[in-house]
Parts: sequence; C-alpha cells; structure tokens
Amino acid sequence: MNARIDHLVIAADSLEQGAAWCAATFGVRPAGGGKHAFMGTHNQVMAISSESFPDCYLEVIAIDPDAPAPGRARWFGLDHPALRDALRDSPRLVHAVARTQKIETLCRELDSLALNPGELLAAQRETPYGLLKWRITVRQDGRLECSGALPSLIHWQGEHPCAHLPPTDLSLRQLALRGIPRQAVDVLQLPAVDTDPIDGNVPLDAVQQAPLTATLESPRGRVVLDAWHIGG
Repeated sequence: MNARIDHLVIAADSLEQGAAWCAATFGVRPAGGGKHAFMGTHNQVMAISSESFPDCYLEVIAIDPDAPAPGRARWFGLDHPALRDALRDSPRLVHAVARTQKIETLCRELDSLALNPGELLAAQRETPYGLLKWRITVRQDGRLECSGALPSLIHWQGEHPCAHLPPTDLSLRQLALRGIPRQAVDVLQLPAVDTDPIDGNVPLDAVQQAPLTATLESPRGRVVLDAWHIGG
C-alpha cells in the first residue's frame, strides 16, 4: 500500500449552497473547516470514515468571496469556466485526495509515466484545535489529471483533520476510479478502491464514464455520486 483515500472533494458555488446540498442529499451538514488564504478558497468538512476507508472525510470547498485573487489557478479545477457554470446549479463531486508518507517518491513515479500530478505545495489552515499543516500536489493550471480520476496526493504534517471531527451517520462505502493508466494504478496501490484502468494505447479522453463514483451510506439511505467531468 502506497496511498490511501483521505477525502472526497465537493465543489460548490458557495459554502452556504454546499451545506444546504449536503443536508438535502445526506441528511447531514458539514461543520468546521476554514480558509485557504493562498488559494482564495474556504471549506467545511465532515467525517465519512468506514472500515474500508478509515480517517476519511468529505470536504465542501468554494471560492472565498472575501479573499483576494490568489494570483494563480486555484486547486481542484475551481476556475474552470464549465465547472463554474455547473456549480451555479448544484454542488458537484469533483475529486478524491489520497494521503501518503511517500509523496515525493509517488510524484516522481507518476511523472515518469508522463502524468502530471502537480507540484508539491505547502498549505495550512487555522482550526479551533490548532494549525493544520500539509503538503499537496496541485497543477500549475489548476486542472485535475485523468479528468479527476487520478487522486491528488497529500502528506499531513502533524494531526489529521479526523482527529477532531465529530462522528456522523455518513460513511464512504465504495469508490470507483476510471481511466487511470494501469501503471499508475500499480504505483498508488490504493486499498478498497475499485479501478477501471486503461492501457497505454488508449487516449484518456476515450473514457466515457464518470471519472469517479462514490457510494455513501447516509441517514437518507444509499447515495451514489458521479463526479463532474472537467477535463484533464
């Protein structure tokens, strides 16, 4: 095992819209979260851990209207015009992030496969329990590799957010990733994740299904979310 799913990313037009969507979709609202000053975004989070996906959470993220423009493309494709238009109608699952203790090694190996996981950026945000610090892969153009199917990589430096998140009745049960090159699947070795890899001679844009599908159990029953396809 080289990496493990850390969190799902739900993009929203605003945090208010995202929280209301969570309440209507899952019967659970996110709480906590904070600001990412260097990206001009803010978030709310909630635990979705399960036996298959321990220490896992869901992040609702949106552009912070009170923050100055970051001077670079924001993460998770949040500046993509098509996604911005779609988010005005409803929040969307866009991505999954995988944590690892081998982040430099995995970045090099993915780069050797002609994939662009992004550069390693240092990030932090304040919480009532202290400063959260991490490193994460973000492409210069802000886009997501393999249409979002290839997880961004994160390395937590200190406590994990789940250490202080209250338990919820929402849990991640299945996650499917589609369209990642077979060699990249072997590099990441993600446990409990269903993969539908492609071979090297198949273009990434030939994958027609959603790049990722998450299945969660909630107070409103089973919820299946297909990710928004925003381009690689």
